[in-house]
Amino acid sequence: MSLPSSHPRQPVMSIPRRELLQVGYSGLLGMGLTGWLARKARAKEAMPDSQRPARPPKSVILVFLTGAPSHHDTFDMKPEAPAEIRGDFQSIATSVPGLYVCEHLPKLAARAEHYAVVRTLAHGENNHLMATHMLLTGHSQPGAFFDKIASRDDWPSYSAALNYLRPRHDPLPSGVNLPTFLAAGSLTWPGQHAGLLGAMHDPWQITADPNAADFRVDSVHLAPGISIDRFQQRRDLLDQVNRRQRQLADAVEHRNLTEQQRLAFSLLASSSITQAFEIDREPAAVRDRYGRDTLGQSLLLARRLTEVGVPIVQVNVGRAQVWDHHSNIFPKLKELLPPLDHGVSALLDDLAGSGRLDDTLVLLLGEFGRTPKVKTQPGSGSPGRDHWGNCFFGLFAGGGVQGGQVIGKSDKIGAYPLTNPYSADDVGATVYHVLGIDPASEIRDRLNRPLRLNQGRWIEPLFTGRAT
Repeated sequence: MSLPSSHPRQPVMSIPRRELLQVGYSGLLGMGLTGWLARKARAKEAMPDSQRPARPPKSVILVFLTGAPSHHDTFDMKPEAPAEIRGDFQSIATSVPGLYVCEHLPKLAARAEHYAVVRTLAHGENNHLMATHMLLTGHSQPGAFFDKIASRDDWPSYSAALNYLRPRHDPLPSGVNLPTFLAAGSLTWPGQHAGLLGAMHDPWQITADPNAADFRVDSVHLAPGISIDRFQQRRDLLDQVNRRQRQLADAVEHRNLTEQQRLAFSLLASSSITQAFEIDREPAAVRDRYGRDTLGQSLLLARRLTEVGVPIVQVNVGRAQVWDHHSNIFPKLKELLPPLDHGVSALLDDLAGSGRLDDTLVLLLGEFGRTPKVKTQPGSGSPGRDHWGNCFFGLFAGGGVQGGQVIGKSDKIGAYPLTNPYSADDVGATVYHVLGIDPASEIRDRLNRPLRLNQGRWIEPLFTGRAT
């Protein structure tokens, strides 16, 4: 799942270098920019304006470690446990007294005052697809079964629910996923789109490498040689044509057509969204701080997108199961942890330095944890850890989170929570809390049946500092 980069310790995810903008997913779930604009135009007429929250809306950057990293070897180390539990890595002190993390995360260790670690996330699911759906939507997958791929029966992702409850009427999407969608072969991971709410609420999906020299999202750029003034002249000409069409076209179809055109013009003429994707505008020193690899530049792009008003950006660290280490776990983590440490630390530094950390929630998590005991898989000859949904970690920073704390305690081998466990629903409720959305909000599926958005409770100690 990775290719060597110019830096031997910074693997680059294997994704196409040529840019592709998808709004939705390939095959059954595929939708191009034109389809997204058409559905957004219909949604504007179908949905009434929602009440905006009294406070300025906050943003969310979700860094998803697909395949599920080992909590024992990252943020819930057990240095006093037997060797088959504690693994090969040493723990190091952080900037917060009493908090220790893996030796391969020195930059995050130095910034522990910015984040909180929840060590008692838990659910009962050990299947990648089903667990991924739970963490990316805050709800169990309807009709779930082993390896159930994405469908329109799924629960909506966070950005899809946000777009449904608080629809936008500007060119910006409610959510962007990058730099790839989660899939393996013909299996497309569920939880990445609007599911039962319908395709009109799907997030944008960018499948490109922001670290590539030719990275460009052509669908949000004007054609070469076309200036904004010339573009406006063409728009005025089209308006004249549309006025003629009113005499010939069905009124309803015409309104949808011109609304779609208006959104397309707004998108192309929007300097903010266009410039956000122009990552080469960043100084070389800034890009270097994030890491000259796919992950680092994706995190930098996520920061740029939230700065122009995109409320939710999901950064997938790998196409699927990159952190799924049933064997060879320690050499693989030695490759994966340094670029993660590098990029996330730079993101936290930039958000804190600009004063935007209070308004941006950063989450770092996978779909579950790994088994407490290291074992050698038959035929592999190298140690690894299997799936373990009973206990795992999540890192939370910004968005009102009180940093420098550990919430929850696992048992001495990291198998089960000793204190209050928090579910995937609780993670979802926390995301909605930051976005100013009531988790108990009503949504309606494509058959207009009323449903409660989320069944969890937001993780209050993150924001109060009073762990339970």
